[in-house]
Amino acid sequence: MSKHVFLTGPPGVGKTTLIQKVTQALKSSGVPIDGFYTQEVREGGRRTGFDVVTLSGNRGPLSRVSSDSSASRHEYRVGQYVVDLVSFEQLVLPMLRNVNHGGDTERRICVIDEIGKMELFSQAFIQAVRQTLAGSGAVVLGTIPIPKGKPLDLVEEIRSRKDVKVFNVSKENRNSILQDILAAVESCRK
Repeated sequence: MSKHVFLTGPPGVGKTTLIQKVTQALKSSGVPIDGFYTQEVREGGRRTGFDVVTLSGNRGPLSRVSSDSSASRHEYRVGQYVVDLVSFEQLVLPMLRNVNHGGDTERRICVIDEIGKMELFSQAFIQAVRQTLAGSGAVVLGTIPIPKGKPLDLVEEIRSRKDVKVFNVSKENRNSILQDILAAVESCRK
């Protein structure tokens, strides 16, 4: 019996777009939902970083292209991006803690897009995600990257959980998979 739903697939395949469509559909049918997604930041046609956008409408930087190659202070980097851990944690942690303490009779949805390399620099985030998955108050609707290079512990842990349904999103199925994802989320709420 699944308690949580995750989407996986290559970068740029449409995981976040699907999450947004599912979120809209659930919101419009009155389902309590909170969480965040990651959005590209572009300037002059090139990607300069990623923002965290919460479903309550707050936004802050997750990462930006680093201007200098010499990391003067200790920074968290993924490729050319420097991760703004403080900004990420300030936006995401209160929301995750809140979801765990929602005393609703019906299970709320908690959107976590994504659990990837940048986000996993935060030990507090890892802990909060584990608590949310273990708790009974929320159904997590999240995204995880496809396995590539060195395995990410939390990602592999989620992928192998018995109570998680994972959808593989591809260019072929991304336009037809929405109803299946919605149905899976709805059945998790029961």
